[in-house]
Amino acid sequence: MNSPLPSDPHTAFEGHRILAAGTLADVALAVKHAMVTRGDSTLLVFQDSSGKQVDLDLSGNEAQIVARHAPAAAPAPAPAATSANDDAEPDAAPRGRGRPKLGVVPREVTLLPRHWDWLAAQPGGASVALRKLVEQARRDNEARDARRERQEAAYRFMASMAGNLPGFEEATRALYADDREGYAQQVAQWPQDVRGYAMGLAWGSPA
Repeated sequence: MNSPLPSDPHTAFEGHRILAAGTLADVALAVKHAMVTRGDSTLLVFQDSSGKQVDLDLSGNEAQIVARHAPAAAPAPAPAATSANDDAEPDAAPRGRGRPKLGVVPREVTLLPRHWDWLAAQPGGASVALRKLVEQARRDNEARDARRERQEAAYRFMASMAGNLPGFEEATRALYADDREGYAQQVAQWPQDVRGYAMGLAWGSPA
């Protein structure tokens, strides 16, 4: 099982009904209790941010389960860049006292000669120009990337929980067409918790 992010919320389903929602540790305890009291239940846990199904290790006592599913420590933030020369080519000149490291990662990039000629003519050199182009592309595609991520999250959940429900194929087509109204119509007859969770993943709000 991949380590969860700090405060990464999860949701457990018992059949088509939400059993618990919250931190992975809290959800794991709820699933453990349901397994002990209702051993024949179908229990599935999903990561709210991605719609991915999560496997739990429920062996041991409650303290062990909580410790095993506790949030991973947050990574230390990278040092803030304070120098005015941060966009300069890192190897263009020796790094002066107090100039922070950029944290760049060297990797091979394959381009046509005309691309290298254009990059070399840009202020700061090829590396600076490439970083600026990538940042601009990230900003330009932010909305499209966010839409694709929510569509993929919703589909993962739907494939696990709603594959046999009426309107699944039509709902999938509406999801990838970004047709919220059409999607809502197709999932209207789904169990309430499944419908609400799927809508939340797809558009950020329940049905």
